[in-house]
Amino acid sequence: METKRIVVKVGTSTLTHKTGRLNIRRVEQLVKTLADLQNAGNQIMLVSSGAIGLGMSKLGMTVKPTDTPTKQACAAVGQCELMYLYDKLFSDYSLNVSQILLTKYVLLEDRKKNVENAVERLLELGTIPVVNENDTVAIDELELEMGENDSLAAIMAKVAKADMLVILSDIDGLYDKNPKENEDAHLIRVVDGVTDEIKKSAGGAGSNLGTGGMITKLKAAEIANEAGIDMVIMNGDKPEKLYDLLEGKPIGTYFKGVKK
Repeated sequence: METKRIVVKVGTSTLTHKTGRLNIRRVEQLVKTLADLQNAGNQIMLVSSGAIGLGMSKLGMTVKPTDTPTKQACAAVGQCELMYLYDKLFSDYSLNVSQILLTKYVLLEDRKKNVENAVERLLELGTIPVVNENDTVAIDELELEMGENDSLAAIMAKVAKADMLVILSDIDGLYDKNPKENEDAHLIRVVDGVTDEIKKSAGGAGSNLGTGGMITKLKAAEIANEAGIDMVIMNGDKPEKLYDLLEGKPIGTYFKGVKK
C-alpha cells in the first residue's frame, strides 16, 4: 500500500447513535483502523464533528438547541469529551493526538501560513491532528447551519497538501437522486467534475444531530479537487472499509482531483 497523507472527516451521524449517545463500537473501530494506517507509514489527519452532539448527551439534552449560546455551551462541553475520547483510544495504540481548533478568520490568506507550519510539524512528529471548528467562539457557522466541517476538511486537506480527503458519512456516496425517496437511485462511482447537474441531485441537511448534507460535501469536493486532491465520500458505518479504499477497491464515490 502506497504511503499517503490522508485527511479523514467524520460526521456526527457516524460517531453517534440516533439517540445522540456515542456509538462506542464504531468509534473504536475507526480509531483502530486509522491507527493501523498510521502505523503502516501513512500520515493521518482527522477532522471530527461531534462536539455539539456529545455535549448535548453530556448535558442530558435530547433535542438539538436552537439558540446560539446553548449551542456554544454544548460545543464547549462536548469538545472536552471528544478530545478525551480520541486521546484515550489512540494512546492504546501508542499514538499521540494533537488538537487544532479553527475559525475561518485563522484560515485567511495572511494568517494561513501559521496553520500550515503547525500542521506540517505535527504530522512530521507523528501525531494525528484532530481538527474541528471552534464552535464555542465561531458562531457564524452555528447560526447559519452551513455544515462547515465538510468545507473545513477540504481546506485542511489543501493546507496539509494531502493526497486524499475521505468524508465518512451516513450514506454510501453520491446518488443520481435521493436514495431515501427513490428506490431506483443509483450510486455514482466516479465524478470527473462537480457540475450543476450533479449539484441538483444533492439533497438538504442530514441527521437532526449534524448540520451537513450532500451539497456541503460537493462544495468540499470542489475545494479539494481544484487543489489537485482526490476526494471520496463513503459510508462510515464500517470504518475498516478504509483498507479497501486505499487498496484501490471501488468504495463510495470518487471525485478526481484536477492534476496540474
